[in-house]
Parts: sequence; structure tokens; C-alpha cells
Amino acid sequence: MITDPIARVEIDPEGRLHVQPAYASFPFAYREAMEVAWEPSSGSLRSPAPREWGYGRWLQQILALAAEQGVRLVVTPATEWSNVPEGVRLELQSIAGPDA
Repeated sequence: MITDPIARVEIDPEGRLHVQPAYASFPFAYREAMEVAWEPSSGSLRSPAPREWGYGRWLQQILALAAEQGVRLVVTPATEWSNVPEGVRLELQSIAGPDA
């Protein structure tokens, strides 16, 4: 399995979580049937807006999808954060940090 740093994490105006890998792409994400989509325009994996699951659980789902395709995604100090509240950011960092 290769490790790819997460370049950017964003919550869009619709409340969906986007995780943009630095290098990997996942055009066949739909094949994993995990409700996570690949957004080619932004180069990110996208969750639906949270319903029963919060952002932490959706990040776990995104990481599981990437792992199914042979990529370990990790947050690094260079990861950019956009529209992510501080509490959510700390939770996501604890889930996808390099030591997680």
C-alpha cells in the first residue's frame, strides 16, 4: 500500500466533506459501493452531507475506500483546511494523522 498525503480537506456549502489527495486519483470509487464519490473537477473524494454519520465517520469511510484501492491517505502539516470548524479539524486530524 502506498501512502499519499492529503493536500486539502474542505466542507462545501452543501455540507459535504471533500478530501483531496496530493497525488492519487480514484475514478472508480463508485465500484466500492461506499457512498463516496470521486469529483474529477476538484480531484477529491466526496462524502454526502452528514445524516446519521458525522464528519469523523465519513472521513473513516473515505479512508477505507482509498485503502481498498491500495492508498493510505494521511493528514500532514501541509494539509490545507477550508471551511472546517476547529473542533471538526482536530477530530479529523486524530483519525487521519500520520500516527493514526
